[in-house]
Amino acid sequence: MKQEPKRSEVKQEDKWDLESMYKSTKDWQRDYDKVLELEKKSKKYRGHIMDSGKSLYEFLTYSDEIDLILENLVIYANMKSDEDTTNTEYIALKGKVENLEVRIAEEFSFATPEILKADYSQVETFYKECPELLEYEFDLQDTFRFKDHTLSETEEKLLSSLSNDLDYSNKTASIIRNSDLKFGTIKDENGNDVELTNSNYSIYIESKNREVRKNAFKEMYKAYATFKNTLATTYAGEVDANIHLSKIRGFKSARERALFSNNIDMSVYDNLIDTVNKHMDVIYKYYDLKKEVLKLDELHLYDIYTDLVKENTKTYDFEEGKNIVISALNVLGDDYISNIKKAFTDKWIDKYPNVGKRGGAYSWGTYTSKPFVLLNYQSRLDDVSTLAHELGHSMHSYYSKKNNPYHSYGYRIFVAEVASTVNEMLLYKYMLKNSNSKQEKLVILNNLMELFKGTIYRQTMFAEFEKDIHEKVENGEIITYDLLCDHYYELNKKYFGKNVVVDDEIKYEWERIPHFYMNFYVYQYATGLSAAATIVNNILEGKKDAKENYLKFLKLGGSMYPIDELKVAGVDMTKPEVVENAIKMFDEIIDEFKEVYNS
Repeated sequence: MKQEPKRSEVKQEDKWDLESMYKSTKDWQRDYDKVLELEKKSKKYRGHIMDSGKSLYEFLTYSDEIDLILENLVIYANMKSDEDTTNTEYIALKGKVENLEVRIAEEFSFATPEILKADYSQVETFYKECPELLEYEFDLQDTFRFKDHTLSETEEKLLSSLSNDLDYSNKTASIIRNSDLKFGTIKDENGNDVELTNSNYSIYIESKNREVRKNAFKEMYKAYATFKNTLATTYAGEVDANIHLSKIRGFKSARERALFSNNIDMSVYDNLIDTVNKHMDVIYKYYDLKKEVLKLDELHLYDIYTDLVKENTKTYDFEEGKNIVISALNVLGDDYISNIKKAFTDKWIDKYPNVGKRGGAYSWGTYTSKPFVLLNYQSRLDDVSTLAHELGHSMHSYYSKKNNPYHSYGYRIFVAEVASTVNEMLLYKYMLKNSNSKQEKLVILNNLMELFKGTIYRQTMFAEFEKDIHEKVENGEIITYDLLCDHYYELNKKYFGKNVVVDDEIKYEWERIPHFYMNFYVYQYATGLSAAATIVNNILEGKKDAKENYLKFLKLGGSMYPIDELKVAGVDMTKPEVVENAIKMFDEIIDEFKEVYNS
């Protein structure tokens, strides 16, 4: 078995170029000290931000200066730590800058309440006396959108100081899941006793050996059942905090508050759930296919994660993976391809695993840095897909930074998964078209079906659960483990249908889902994939201006609200057709799999 190298042994050409941010910890410390020095100036603005257009403009540019440096400090410390999570130097830097973030948030908590003491009409007069202020027009309009939901300076400072405390339900649940819970042992495919963990569960639940995946499923949820009271209490704490904060800020519900930040109407959330519920026949069709291909008399929940086809033994070294991704994305035009090549020539990417390196993958960076990508590339098809996905994020960031000032370059979470998923789908569509291998085609189609199943249907089920539980508590019900388990079980029965055996143990699965502590986050995975499906169809079908409109969307950053940005790309998320089109694509992929499988 090949051993992973130590970080010091990784070739320079395989590492990202974080030195372009800070050459050393000493340089980082200089910026840290600079933030502390800049912070002292905040006192001169207290009570004077709205004295004139000039004073408002000066405060906003001053605030941006601090935020930009702080962003660099935070992201550098985190990325350096991710290179080698055993390196205590960068663990210490992370903790240090987290404390600085809280300090700055508290220090500047006076600003928004002070600005919102005025009416927006006053800001409009400021535009005339200080035209430079128009650069912040969208940001100021958005700030005044929160006028009815902003507290006094003292109250805002108090809430800022409690931000870490309000996260303790999440932190406690995470420690229980990842440290305290023990899942016992199971036998692997070779009959060896192996310890089951949260990390390796995904390996065994996907096993080709049915007994292995059945035992993994049973043991996993037997352990979670022992913590049902404790985790029901932590989740109740999360829900109660969301509801109390929404009331404190004058919202009708926790969901309204969560969606308000991105200016998303609740009808978009409801439309997603309603549309998916109307098209359960497609997911049922997928599970019927799974049962047929796996040759099972009964399809249980421990069967649904195993692949329909044998593992793809074909490998794709990094150079080949890079070339496939570039070829697949050629449809986006010369400018896009010219810029994406910089990822490979300008050291955006940290390519391979090393001892202590954080697992998984991400795209991250700052306004002044490169849009870096962390990978753990191991030459599988999934790694090629991950490369395309993360480069989608990076290109979105690249275009956002090039076309917007600092304060409006950051695109919102609602659109964050669109560009990445567009790249992923374009990759798979390209490979399907250009592959002569039946096995490779089946693996790609299987991956696409899993993408739609896991994103459109599973995430929507999560979104429905989160919505229902919050509404029950808002209507006076008390969270107990029985309430959570029973409701989660009933949702599973609805989403899996009559032809799947919904095993009793699944009622504890809600305990495993960290996203339930992220305040109505998960629905955005489903809306993001739905939007991406429409964009990909429009581009590949040659719809007029589809490519150009998509590139315009990438350049918008955070300069518009996400619903309006997607309209630029030709997607109207307020209409059910977008989700319906994604489900139609899923249906067509199921049919294509059947055709190739039977050929």
